[in-house]
Amino acid sequence: MLTAALLAAPTLAFAQAPGLEETCSLVARNFEMATAVKVGVVQSFPELTPPGVRLTYSTELDAEPASITDTIECQFEKATAPFKLVKFCLNGTCYAADEKNPERRRRFEEAQSLLSRSN
Repeated sequence: MLTAALLAAPTLAFAQAPGLEETCSLVARNFEMATAVKVGVVQSFPELTPPGVRLTYSTELDAEPASITDTIECQFEKATAPFKLVKFCLNGTCYAADEKNPERRRRFEEAQSLLSRSN
């Protein structure tokens, strides 16, 4: 699905880290409790420390490209599998293990748990 979305829009950058990108879209899907998300623009940074991905997505699978505006950013321990999530942010709200807000920390732990089940 991610590859199809990348091919469908000529303004998107080529996938640089497909595994990281797919894992980040899975975090979005799990957080939204959706069976699928439509991915728009993808930017990946496997060469940075920590490696990361930023992408736009929509839970509306028939969404037009201009309306795919929800954003998720994911940071990982390393750029190779297995991908351990260290932080993610949705539309400006961040979730991490060291988060002081207990609800945000809980959402992060849930995301890690769901990812570990899919590996």
